[in-house]
Amino acid sequence: MNSKYKISKYKNNKLDNVEDYISIEEPLEINLKYKEGKDWKKENLSITMRTPGDDETLSIGFLYNEQIITDINWIEKIESYGENNGQYDFKNKILITLNNSDNVNIAQVKRNFLMNSSCGVCGKTSLDALETLKQDKPKYPNKKINKNIIIKSPEILRENQTQFSITGGIHASGLFSNDGNLIAVKEDIGRHNALDKLIGETLQKKLLNENDQFITCSGRLNFELVQKALINNIGLMIGVGAPTSLAIDLANRFDMTLVGFVKQDSFNIYSNSQRVEIN
Repeated sequence: MNSKYKISKYKNNKLDNVEDYISIEEPLEINLKYKEGKDWKKENLSITMRTPGDDETLSIGFLYNEQIITDINWIEKIESYGENNGQYDFKNKILITLNNSDNVNIAQVKRNFLMNSSCGVCGKTSLDALETLKQDKPKYPNKKINKNIIIKSPEILRENQTQFSITGGIHASGLFSNDGNLIAVKEDIGRHNALDKLIGETLQKKLLNENDQFITCSGRLNFELVQKALINNIGLMIGVGAPTSLAIDLANRFDMTLVGFVKQDSFNIYSNSQRVEIN
């Protein structure tokens, strides 16, 4: 989603007044509604800056990737609410109602989000916290991924980024089959949101098959992106940019293959390189 802005453009030693397409950035407040005894409760889980348009899939992916839910059938309904706000007149609140609150440890959810909001992600504590969420390592297929599929995936992702081609200012995450076919792609001004949207849509449409898929992202790879992929048992993750140290540590701990700095004739493998076929 984008909007036109009047800007001044300098080119060829000349300054012109032109119109340019800019990616829209608006806040989204994600709220959870559940029953506690006989009473309905509502908790504010997160406020994120996002590109409007896929708020439902963003919310589903967020709840699943954070393991607040482990089955999207726990969701009774999702609705945007509140007054239309901001320059573009969007509803910037969304409410997810659970059909069975017994499935969710509300006390743990409150503790986790209170901790994350106060101190953020921090080193070994976060690695150990993920192992609490996910105690088993994903079972990755023995089939290797050919180097040409890795090299081509960012180009295929870019070709299918409709908003990037218009604005040049938006991230994307794409789900690919191991033979290089693009299954789904989502865009957002936030890298984490793009991946949440992607996972949300693939869960809704039952597209996930971790034994034959990988994810490619348009930018660098950090801890949270790798964590979201691991929650969904994705064994190969590719980034156009560099990974962070904690992302590499996490990938190594769970035997994920992590690839970065992908160019037309080169890439770096930061963990589990035996899954990549070079010949």
